[in-house]
Order: sequence, then structure tokens, then C-alpha cells
Amino acid sequence: MGEKKKFSLMSAILSVICVVFVAEAAAPVAAIGNSQFFWWIFLLVAFLLPYGLISSELGTTYIGDGGIYDWVTQAFGHRWGSRVSWYYWINYPLWLASLAVVCPDLLTTITGREFSTVAAIVIELIFIWVIVWISFYPVSDSVWILNGAAVIKMLLAILIGGLGLYTALTKGVANEFTLSSMVPSFNLNSLSFISVIIFNLLGFEVICTFASDMENPKKQIPQSIIAGGLVIAAIYIFSAFGIGVAIPTDQISTGSGLMDSFKLLTGSTGGWFIISMAFLFLLTLFGNMISWSLGVNNTACYAAENGDMPKVFAKRSKKNGMPTGAAIMNGIVASIVVVIAPILPNQDLFWAFFSLNLVMFLLSYVPVFPAFYKLRKIDPDTPRPFKVSGSDLFLKVLVALPMIMIVISLIFTALPLQFDAESLSQQLPITIGAIVFALVGEAIIWIKKIKKEGVLYHGETNRKDHTETRRV
Repeated sequence: MGEKKKFSLMSAILSVICVVFVAEAAAPVAAIGNSQFFWWIFLLVAFLLPYGLISSELGTTYIGDGGIYDWVTQAFGHRWGSRVSWYYWINYPLWLASLAVVCPDLLTTITGREFSTVAAIVIELIFIWVIVWISFYPVSDSVWILNGAAVIKMLLAILIGGLGLYTALTKGVANEFTLSSMVPSFNLNSLSFISVIIFNLLGFEVICTFASDMENPKKQIPQSIIAGGLVIAAIYIFSAFGIGVAIPTDQISTGSGLMDSFKLLTGSTGGWFIISMAFLFLLTLFGNMISWSLGVNNTACYAAENGDMPKVFAKRSKKNGMPTGAAIMNGIVASIVVVIAPILPNQDLFWAFFSLNLVMFLLSYVPVFPAFYKLRKIDPDTPRPFKVSGSDLFLKVLVALPMIMIVISLIFTALPLQFDAESLSQQLPITIGAIVFALVGEAIIWIKKIKKEGVLYHGETNRKDHTETRRV
């Protein structure tokens, strides 16, 4: 048996970019208007910086497949670990479905052919199950996909930013840039988009689940997070600026994607350039989903092995040990979502599924930050190759800032704050969906608790107890 392929530092950095940088989310943020630049800079300092430091310390201290599940379980116990693993996992098939519904439109742009509802669903299902199939193989086998997707994402972002600047210089600036226009209005519209920016900055912990595929994870994890974070911040701001100076804000909506921006900037819906951009964008969707599946599946599988997720998630490939149970569940849930999508009320399906995925995803991060602080207190003797320095007060601020940002984002994304008919028709499905998925998570915890108590009651205490497993 040959030696297992390992990540180089450059591959680790590109993987961070592939995982964290979300090309399709840049345009919806531009719908905020000029105040997006305030929010980008503010959240880079108040969210990305503390989150990156905390992820680097936890990821190098507790190396293993569990990721954020491991960190929260060690700090707060298995019930919270179960909640985190459920929220973290369920967001993925919802996100997979939201990107799948974009595929038929991309193929229409590439081929010029319109697809019927049935044909569109078939295309969406093919996208979903190709992702599932690729996720059956180790991340080191897919490293060329991750690297390629990262390079393409950066190319698209630089192109959209450059094209926006060129358009603004040759045709004039589309939006008035004044100091007052860049100050946020703090209205419902502006605040509801903060969650999208935070989503764009999440995912650094996924690289920690690739530790077994790295040459030197204790060095590569913090190096890749820091380097990748700087590159990602620069690209986001440049692409957001390009869109903001060249496209009138009222022409951008939450459903606007990267392709809409390219079409608006070129004034064309076809031609070799638009077709090329659509093809490259389609490739980045595969890269996004593949990179995230590897982290999410590892976390869900590891949680199931520790008794905190249903047994189906613990199924691994006998050939290479990959978490096939979680991957298949991704495909099943995403497939159900895209199949029932046509009967849902006529609305922006991408934004509806994306918002629901966003709520569940953000919920999974709420306990991560206090877990960092508690582990410092209850487990101070574990060696920390990368340790955040500072006073106790500094650490508390480091924990509180990103946590407050996430809670604010959840309120504005999950709860209906405007009660007119149009707002409720768009918001209520997201609110109801989030409540349903949260209740399913609580039901899993309840069922697991009953089973564990039943086993103990019948005296079967000599079984192997996975719930105390800890990988350090």
C-alpha cells in the first residue's frame, strides 16, 4: 500500500480559500448599497479576526475529525455537542439544494437552451449526486479540485472587481459615493444582510478536519488560516467595490448572483465571455460543495460514532474509511428539497434555501466561542501549539464580539420583523423551516438520551462507550 498523499502548505491555503470564499454571495451583499463597505471592514475586525484566532488555537490543540463538535462537547458535554453536530450537518444539504437550483440557469446561459421543470430537476439531482459520489473519496484525492476551484474563484472575483472599476471609469460611477451613504442606516434591510457577510467569513474550522491529510498540521493550520484570511478579505472587498461602483443598487437583489453582475456590467446575456464565466462559475459550485462536504461529513460521522448523531451517519467506507453514511444523507435531503421546490410558493428559491441553510449554520457556531474560553479554564495543561495571547478581559472580548454578531444575524435572518403580506410570505417559510429543523435536533437528543438510559437500566454497561471518546 502506497504512502498516503499529504497536503502542502500552499494546498492548505488554497483549500481555506476554496472553503471560506463564497463567490456567489458577493452580489447579494452589494444590495445593501454603499454601507456594505462599512460592514465589510467592521466585520473583518469584529468577527473574522477573533474567529480566525480562536479557530487556530482550537484547531491545533484538539486535532481530529470532530472539528467544532469536538470543541463544544469537551467544553459543555454531549447534549450541546449533539446540537452543534446536527445544526452543522443539516445546513449542508440545504446549501447543496440552494446551489443545485442555480445549475439549470447556468446551463441555459452556457448552451442557450431552456429547460422544462422536469429537466431542471434532473439536472439538479445530477449535480447533487455527483457531489455525493466525489465525497466518498479522501480529501487528498480531491486536492486538485479544491485548488482549481480556489484559483477560479479568485479569478472570477478579480474579474468582476476589475470589470466594475473599468465600467465606472468609462461610463461613470453608478452610485453616489459620499461619507453619509457609507454610514449604515441600521434599518431592517441593511441589518438583514449582515448574516450573509458573516456566512462569507465562516469555514476556517473545516481545514482543521483535514489535519490527518497534512504534512505538519500544527504549523499548517494557523499559517493557512492567517494567509487565507488575508487573501479572502482583500478579494471580497475588491469584488464588492467593483460591483458597488458600477451597478445601481436598485438593480441588485438578494437573488442576484455573480452571473447577474457580469451580465449587467457587460450589457449582454450571451457571447463567449458570459458563457466562459458561467462555465467557470459552475466549476466553483462543485469545488465549494466538495470542500464543505469533506468537513461536514467528518464531523457528523465522528459525532455519530460518539453516540450524538443517528447511527446512519456513522457508516464508513470499508475501502478508505470515508464517512459514506453522512454523504448519502446529504444527497437524500437535498434531493427531497429540490423535488418539492416547484410546488413551493413562487419566490426566489435560491434565497429561501440559502437563508434557511444560513440560520442552521449560524446556530452551530453560537457555542463555539464560549467553548474556547471554557476550555482555557478547564483544560489549561493541554499543549497549545498556537495560543492566543492576552489578558482574561481580552479573551472575553474576543469571545463576546463574534458571538454577539451571530446572535444579531440570527434575529434578522430567522425572525419576521416586518408583517406586511409580501414580507411574511418570504420570511415565514424560513422561520418555520428553522423551527422544524431545530425541533428535529432536539428529538434526536431526546431519543439518544432514552436509549442510553435504557441500556444502563438493563445493565449493559460493559459495552464499548463511544460517548467518552476524545481525540486530542
